[in-house]
Amino acid sequence: MEKLKVGFAMCGSFCTFSAAIAQIEALSQDESVDVLPIMSFASYSTDTRFGESSKFVEHIEQITGNAVIHTIGAAEPIGPKKLLDVLIIAPCTGNTLAKLANGITDSPVTLAAKAHLRNGRPVVIAVSTNDALSSSAKNIGQLMNYKNIFFVPMRQDDSENKPNSIVADFSLIKKAMDSALENRQLQPVYI
Repeated sequence: MEKLKVGFAMCGSFCTFSAAIAQIEALSQDESVDVLPIMSFASYSTDTRFGESSKFVEHIEQITGNAVIHTIGAAEPIGPKKLLDVLIIAPCTGNTLAKLANGITDSPVTLAAKAHLRNGRPVVIAVSTNDALSSSAKNIGQLMNYKNIFFVPMRQDDSENKPNSIVADFSLIKKAMDSALENRQLQPVYI
């Protein structure tokens, strides 16, 4: 049986890295899945209060057994070589949402998405941004109307202190992925 080829792309919402990496681990433990990690320039090289970038990269490569794609050149073959069955972007920042909505492919993650979408295959987005209900709202709405773009169910994470912030429920990434592979969108927004 051929393994399901899953791209797992991470953008710079560093506060959600532990939740994203937990999902990479869960997917990698499934013997029928091969996870290809992809990181944006920022997520690959920025040290933050949430951890050192080199430690995240090392841990992800150890979990998946694959080198992290972190350059535009390394992401480009994803389309022509049909390297993936599905691409997950988790976390997906407001910056990346804007680029995806407007066809900008200037990072490893956005080029991976473009290259993958050319094959008519699903992209699953797990939003994590403080401006989802303000400046990023139009980009989320636009992407919800695009063919082969699916969203992990999301909700406000702290309506009191961050009223415009939305974070996907990372525990639903696999379920959203499975639904996307059947061309179905889970209820994208919940309370």
